[in-house]
Amino acid sequence: MLYAVSCQGILSCFGSQQMHLVIDGYGAEQAILEDADTIYQFLDQYPDAIGMTKITPPHVYIYEGQKPEDVGVSGFVLIAESHISVHTFPARQYINIDVFSCKDFDTDLALQELKARFGIESARSWTLERGLEYADPDIALQEMDTERNLLAKKM
Repeated sequence: MLYAVSCQGILSCFGSQQMHLVIDGYGAEQAILEDADTIYQFLDQYPDAIGMTKITPPHVYIYEGQKPEDVGVSGFVLIAESHISVHTFPARQYINIDVFSCKDFDTDLALQELKARFGIESARSWTLERGLEYADPDIALQEMDTERNLLAKKM
């Protein structure tokens, strides 16, 4: 499925630092981690909660691995500012969460909210600075045009 998206949100990202909050959560509530509906609701509601703009509905998948400890739920939602993704491993009580945005957000508050929402007992987290090479909007637009033209030629 193809979604038409206005460039307004994307263009506002150029010239700004991009933040990528990465969370490894341990001791999370197994019942929450195995519930695809709960993961869907989180991905559907969370962009608004942190002031982001959802541009697609969430996509959530249940993975049935060969080993019980690999079974889990994965999902993502595209936001104008980038994406939010979740991968759960209920048997391990383990969850990965990524919140990637070119719009500033309170990463400490987000970490505390996500720990509470998923019942995470302990977590390791990192905040990565990304997209620094696109600090100049003119260069970023030129690069984007070049990449789009290359993709169009392949189609």
